[in-house]
Amino acid sequence: MVNDGAGRLGAEAARRLAQTGLYEFEPGLTDAEFARVEREYGFEFADDHRAFLATGLPVNVPPSEGQTWSKPWPEWRSGDPDTLRNQIGRPVEGVLFDVESNMFWHEAWGERPAGAAAALAAARRRLAEVPVLVPVYAHRYLPAGRGNFGHPVLSIWQTDIIYYGLDLADYMRQEFNEARGDVDETWDPRATVPFWRDLV
Repeated sequence: MVNDGAGRLGAEAARRLAQTGLYEFEPGLTDAEFARVEREYGFEFADDHRAFLATGLPVNVPPSEGQTWSKPWPEWRSGDPDTLRNQIGRPVEGVLFDVESNMFWHEAWGERPAGAAAALAAARRRLAEVPVLVPVYAHRYLPAGRGNFGHPVLSIWQTDIIYYGLDLADYMRQEFNEARGDVDETWDPRATVPFWRDLV
């Protein structure tokens, strides 16, 4: 059962995306489909993300010239399992890449081990404990977790993490609205998810 506030937020996000006319929608995911995805990939959708996907499932369109992502919307219903696992694992893999290649080390992890292999192994152990992030679109993520909603959407590229929306509905405006360059002086997102918020 999804909280009423989360349900409204997810439905509003779907409405905003539909208004852009950029994507078609399949029928939303059913409870059985949510259960299968969550069991197969080992996380639970946040309530607003769940409500968004239950309202309608955005369909990927053929990429336009210069588009980076061929399938930016995760294909939860019938996508390739390895592709979905890669999309889910991308935030952690990006951090590991920066540990190995760019000397990244989170201060909460204590002293960095001297050897590259030891540092990578230690980082992998630490990252196994951080909250799971779930792809929304391309490299935009929301935290997993039933009973949660209203988190900012994060754009994640390795350890370069920025806000892309106050919440899921605001994200649809920020990502897909032509007026996204407009500056709103009151726009002040606050990341709430342990570890990931430290990198924003």
